[in-house]
Amino acid sequence: MTIKTTTHLNFRGDARAALAFYNQVFGGQLAVVTYKDAGAVQNPDEADQVMWGQVEATNGFRIMAYDVPARLGWNPGEIPVFVSVRGTDAAEITSCWQKLGVDATVLQPLAPADWSPLYGMLKDRFGITWVFDIEVAYAPA
Repeated sequence: MTIKTTTHLNFRGDARAALAFYNQVFGGQLAVVTYKDAGAVQNPDEADQVMWGQVEATNGFRIMAYDVPARLGWNPGEIPVFVSVRGTDAAEITSCWQKLGVDATVLQPLAPADWSPLYGMLKDRFGITWVFDIEVAYAPA
C-alpha cells in the first residue's frame, strides 16, 4: 500500500513555530517550504510563511502544517485540521480522489503543481477537508 494519512494543522503565521516545537517534542526531521520557496507568493507580507511543513520521526510520528493565507477565511475553531492523503502512485491517488469527491466541494482541482506531480483539495460531503498529493522528496535550497 502506498497511502498514508497525516494530520495537517492550519495556522495564521504560527506554523513554523508550531512545527519547530513539535520537532523538539517528538524529534525527527523538520521540513519547511515557504510560499516564496514554492513560487506561490500572492501577498509579499506572507512570502516567508509556511506553505508546506512537516515533522517526521522514525518512531512513526508525522504531522504537517501550513499558514492559511490572509486572502482565505480562517477560524481556528472551524477548520483547524486537514486530512492529508499522500502516496507514490498517481492512479491510486486519483482513484481515492474520485471516490471521495462524490458530492464533495472541490477547493483545488487534482492537477500538477510546482511542488508535486499531483495536488488537490476538496471538502467531502461531511465537511472534512482533504488534501491529496504525490509525495516527492524535499530538497532544501
